[in-house]
Amino acid sequence: MFLRGFTRISKAGFNNKRLHWSCSPALATAAYNQLCSANPLKDITSKHWECAEINFTGSHVLLGARRQVHYGATSAVEDQLDPFSLVADELSLLANRLRSMVVAEVPKLASGAEYFFKMGVEGKRFRPTVLLLMATALNMPVPMSSAERSSNFGVVDTLATELRTRQQCIAEITEMIHVASLLHDDVLDDADTRRGISSLNSVMGNKLAVLAGDFLLSRACVALASLNNTEVVSLLAKVVEHLVTGETMQMTTTSEQRLNMEYYMQKTYYKTASLISNSCKAIALLAGQTAEVATLAFEYGKNLGLAYQLIDDVLDYTGTSASLGKGSLSDIRHGIVTAPLLFAIEEFPQLSKVVQRGFDNSADIDIALEYLGRSQGIQRAKDLAQKHATQAAQAIDSLPENDDEDVRRSRRALVDLTHRVITRTK
Repeated sequence: MFLRGFTRISKAGFNNKRLHWSCSPALATAAYNQLCSANPLKDITSKHWECAEINFTGSHVLLGARRQVHYGATSAVEDQLDPFSLVADELSLLANRLRSMVVAEVPKLASGAEYFFKMGVEGKRFRPTVLLLMATALNMPVPMSSAERSSNFGVVDTLATELRTRQQCIAEITEMIHVASLLHDDVLDDADTRRGISSLNSVMGNKLAVLAGDFLLSRACVALASLNNTEVVSLLAKVVEHLVTGETMQMTTTSEQRLNMEYYMQKTYYKTASLISNSCKAIALLAGQTAEVATLAFEYGKNLGLAYQLIDDVLDYTGTSASLGKGSLSDIRHGIVTAPLLFAIEEFPQLSKVVQRGFDNSADIDIALEYLGRSQGIQRAKDLAQKHATQAAQAIDSLPENDDEDVRRSRRALVDLTHRVITRTK
């Protein structure tokens, strides 16, 4: 499994890139055992083993089996710690692969599937950025001199390359699932804009938009199956179930449920946070990390996703259509009650009667907005987002200590993303 398909990779292709090796103790042992059986190297020791060093300290095994590539990173970028710049070149590679993955046999379907993967409309690529940073943040470094790294390039580099490629695949799958959900949501919401351009359903019709979303999900499933990891397949299959469940919860909300904060948060987890949390966990599982580390990765993604959606709900009231790339006041116009309004109801219980009517009357929207403006609803929603952002940062801080520069930089970038999420304006 580790060595398949990587014999064509040459040392010359990586001469200008900084390499970092890592994996969990469990993955280290598995890799070592396989290499011992597959490679009749004489005297396989920490000194002679291809491009790696195994150190036994008590019960711990440190083995390099993962690589992070920094493509031309500058000191200025590192000082600013821009999370997106840290993985910018990998994001470009992912974007190109995604465009090739969504090619369809039928031209109309191809046009629909690639609609939001074309250059200029790929969006923020927030989720792939999180996942690539998480892949590096979970690294367990191996001490290696420059001489050892130069002379021992072979086998472990193929392990590192395959692992990183598989983790990139998770980022690609996640983005396809995300875009598919956007296409379907726009049909359900009768939206006419997305990412600052016309929505696919408004351009090509609802039927083709639905089929394009289905096609993206099928492509994601094919990519997921190629990983040959049943636990990861189960995780991301559950995500699709959650997306459908969350959307159904939103469509079938009763009057009582519409006023229930717990119901709102559960729906928010299903619709937004489940994808990023389970994808973060999948990154950890592919690296062979412990259950504790996988849980911390999940908690980071869950809380980051909840914070992101809470701010999204705030921006629906405070942002403009131009800044959001979609219509503002979209939620309330569709009868969707989110955190700002739920907090406003706690201050002004009389608002609940207006909310329960469903906002079919535009006058009710004006009344609700007036109450919201007089309340602390917006601020309390921001405070709740801050709480979840803090919990996400705490999950990163709780990861096993690591002194490696690349690992620490990626962890700082993940924490930085929690601040960016709650301070964003679009």
